[in-house]
Amino acid sequence: MVAQMTRRDMALAALTSVIWGFAFVAVKIGLESFSAPQLTAVRFLIACLPVVLVPRPAIAWGSIVLIGLTLFTGQFLLLFFAYTQGLPPGLASVIQQMQAFFTVLLAAVFLRDLPSLRQGAGMAIAFAGLALIGLTIGSDLKVAALGLALAGALSWAVGNVLVKHAADVPTFPLVVWSSLIPPVPALIVSGVSDQRSLLAAIPLASWSSIVAVVYLGALATIFAFASWGRLLQRYPAAVVTPFALLAPCTGVVASAAVFHEVFSPVRYAGMGLILCGLAVIVVHVDRSAGGPV
Repeated sequence: MVAQMTRRDMALAALTSVIWGFAFVAVKIGLESFSAPQLTAVRFLIACLPVVLVPRPAIAWGSIVLIGLTLFTGQFLLLFFAYTQGLPPGLASVIQQMQAFFTVLLAAVFLRDLPSLRQGAGMAIAFAGLALIGLTIGSDLKVAALGLALAGALSWAVGNVLVKHAADVPTFPLVVWSSLIPPVPALIVSGVSDQRSLLAAIPLASWSSIVAVVYLGALATIFAFASWGRLLQRYPAAVVTPFALLAPCTGVVASAAVFHEVFSPVRYAGMGLILCGLAVIVVHVDRSAGGPV
């Protein structure tokens, strides 16, 4: 495994995180024409298109289903419902990063992968930030919105643990084949809760919503997950994961620029603490070199 990233791969890591950051804006645009379950379904109908060209990964169907239900269905369906409850995209991009801390906790419980002191400190800082955000619940932030976003982050964390347990499985085929799963439960939920079907919604969708959905399926799912997986296979996680900090930063800036999001000082402080906690966990300091790697 190569220890030093090439400039090209550094650019790819940064681009991938920026794509994920802008995805939080794309979600809000997509929800202008589609319901939460419909947006989930169409996103992954696009993401699973390469399945006709990509061999199924050497993993049991049950594992593919579980990963699809947690890493994709639960994460995004719950997040999209949080948007419909008024969760701002910028705040969503930060709250979703709680998955990193939930992953550490779940790995400790189920994989006996105990957190280090550094990880424990990072989690404490992040949960302090989450508590500050909780204090701002009011007219512009509902308990349901925050709860759904956190549940989505927890589902993401469960998916992370399942992927970690399925060692040596190529990321791209796993992403593509797991993308077959979300449309099924999402369309079932849509059939129960939506007055208009997905087939009826597509012709009425705005061009901006169509572009947003294609962005989510093709770039934020297929390209971004495949690129990130390739980088993690080629380099140590400590080298790649610091670039993930660009995603919430991009999400906050993009949401402020597009939707003119403005938060109270307390909420900004809470978001800042979550990002600081994430930095403590993912940025590994090489003391012999005197800097981050």
